[in-house]
Amino acid sequence: MTPAVLHLAAHEPAAGRVVIRPARAADVQAIVLLVNQYAAEKVMLARTPESVLLALHDFVVAVDAHGRVLACAALKEYSPSLAEVASVAVARAAHGKGLGRRVVEAVEALAARRGITELFALTLTDGFFEAIGYEITDVSRYPEKQRRDCAACPRRHACDEICVAKDLAAAGALEAAA
Repeated sequence: MTPAVLHLAAHEPAAGRVVIRPARAADVQAIVLLVNQYAAEKVMLARTPESVLLALHDFVVAVDAHGRVLACAALKEYSPSLAEVASVAVARAAHGKGLGRRVVEAVEALAARRGITELFALTLTDGFFEAIGYEITDVSRYPEKQRRDCAACPRRHACDEICVAKDLAAAGALEAAA
């Protein structure tokens, strides 16, 4: 993600353009609808408007020229150096346009600004994450996740999600060397 994208947060998208920006209170309902569409298909966990509003500063969205939310993703912190990439969702009409990659890159940039060096995600679309530099790993590497979320998850006894991880410090060092 280039720094220029971060500066677009204050600008509205031109016709036909999609802008990645921090989520706003006005986006909450659209985020919930987008995520819960996939939750109804058992691809993601559902979110309530209250849970999104409480974590609003952790969400990024992709919006079109009309302000419609086309994609979202969130950063869920577990420690000063560890966080999860969560609630990654792209509207079906916007699939194949790179918006999933762009919102994850925006979450990675947010993590880097906060000093987080390691990200992980639990996903059913591990190929997507592998394509953007994540590696498959075992969720047991993240006891924080297991204690905080997995123990209370309704799917804890039949979880089929795959854990992927990315070392932002190493990825940054590789990018700087290139």
